[in-house]
Amino acid sequence: MQKVYHTFKPFYQKDSEILILGTMPSVKSRELGFYYMHPQNRFWKILEKIFNENIGSSIEDKKEFLTKHKIALWDVVQSCEINKSSDSSIKNVEANDIMWLIKNSNIKKIYVTGKKAQELYNKYILKDTNIEANLLYSPSPANCAISFEKIVENYQVINTYK
Repeated sequence: MQKVYHTFKPFYQKDSEILILGTMPSVKSRELGFYYMHPQNRFWKILEKIFNENIGSSIEDKKEFLTKHKIALWDVVQSCEINKSSDSSIKNVEANDIMWLIKNSNIKKIYVTGKKAQELYNKYILKDTNIEANLLYSPSPANCAISFEKIVENYQVINTYK
C-alpha cells in the first residue's frame, strides 16, 4: 500500500454538463498526467464508439473531444492509500471537492465509472451535491468479465442524455 495524491486538475469547461468520475487515476494515468491513459483501458474506445468519432491519441485530442461534448472528468478521491492501481485496495480516503466543480460549471448529470467510485461518491460526496450518480461499468482492463459491447451499451446513456 502506498499513500497517493491526485496530481492533476479536473478537466472541465464552464459549459460542461456531464461529469464522469472515476476513483483515483491509475499509475499510468498519474505518470502521463491525464485520465484513463493506460493503453488497455477501454474508456476512450468506448466514447469513440458511442459518439461515432475518432478521438485521437494525444491528450489535446482528448480534451478537444471532451470540450465539444461538454463532458468533464475528475475523480472522487483526492488522496488515499492504494496498492498500485487496484480500486479494491483503496483505504483512508480524502475526497475531492466535487461541489466546487458543480458550482463552477453547468453540470447537470453525474456518472461514476465502477462500483468503487459509486460507493465512495455515495459515502463522501452525495450529501453535498444531492445529485445521484449514475453507475457505468468500469472501463479498466481489470474488468475483463464484461464484454466491450456490453460496456458500450451501458455508456450509451451519456450520448442520449442531451
